[in-house]
Amino acid sequence: MPRATSGKLSSAAHKPSPKGKERASEGAGAQNPLFNTERFGQHILKNPAVAQAIVDKANLRPTDIVMEVGPGTGNLTVRILEKAKLCTAVEMDPRMAAELTKRVQGKPEQRKLNIIIGDFVKADLPYFDVCISNTPYQISSPLVFRLLSHRPLFRIAILMFQLEFAQRLTARPGSKLWSRLSANVQLYATVDHIMNVGKNNFRPPPNVESAVVRIVPKDPPPPVRFEEFDGLTRILLGTRNRTCHASFQSKGVYELLEANWKAWCSENNKVPDGDVDFKKKVDGILEATGFTHSRAAKMDVDDFLKLLHAFHEQGIHFA
Repeated sequence: MPRATSGKLSSAAHKPSPKGKERASEGAGAQNPLFNTERFGQHILKNPAVAQAIVDKANLRPTDIVMEVGPGTGNLTVRILEKAKLCTAVEMDPRMAAELTKRVQGKPEQRKLNIIIGDFVKADLPYFDVCISNTPYQISSPLVFRLLSHRPLFRIAILMFQLEFAQRLTARPGSKLWSRLSANVQLYATVDHIMNVGKNNFRPPPNVESAVVRIVPKDPPPPVRFEEFDGLTRILLGTRNRTCHASFQSKGVYELLEANWKAWCSENNKVPDGDVDFKKKVDGILEATGFTHSRAAKMDVDDFLKLLHAFHEQGIHFA
């Protein structure tokens, strides 16, 4: 489930506002009465209908092994165990893990549950077919990319996030929220919005609305190094409303790419032409691909891949 802001784990791609953090600490509802969940910023999903809907959207099979992130007291877990072969639950809070253990103790489901106490982003993950998560806000972006880098690929993930983060994941080119996060995730997966979840479905209620998304990884994944694609989108989508030509003129971009080009030449036993005008070289690639006057805000993943391939053909890399 979504969890409020914590300074412990932050994401460069997604940081809740300081104002929201201040509000989260105000009032009697800022802490769970059963546990001091403020340390992990946890909100318990209390609506059984929402919990059931999330599990149902995963279309679990009797043979599935499920990875659940942030099970809390197990409102989703018990429903997963009804349908799946096994469930591995990763929980940061040992007290929550103990509560979940008690919930299934002595029941047939106990044999189907494995609990890992620790940080999902850093944990050594076992095989799983499906991931279901009430995601802590502060690890939203790291969790998504941890999942997409996991091998072997999972079949589907049903994940709940802060509404604004979910909207960025599902944003399309030309929309206000199309961003580096949108492009980088959609390079590797198909992402769909499933449903919104109001704040009153949690105890205590968070300060923002939530949403559930479905992530299906592309299989096979595209043969592109993430660092390369991310390097390009960092330049272009960091200034999304400028033309590509203008974005490449940002401070330090030409110098970085020229250094990478010279390193590539050295690694491939090529002698770089000392008389080359590197800015003209980059401009020529933009002109040849037709992206000189394009704006990244309206470019899709295929456009970025086409441009990246053109740079690679000239030995210019972004990582």
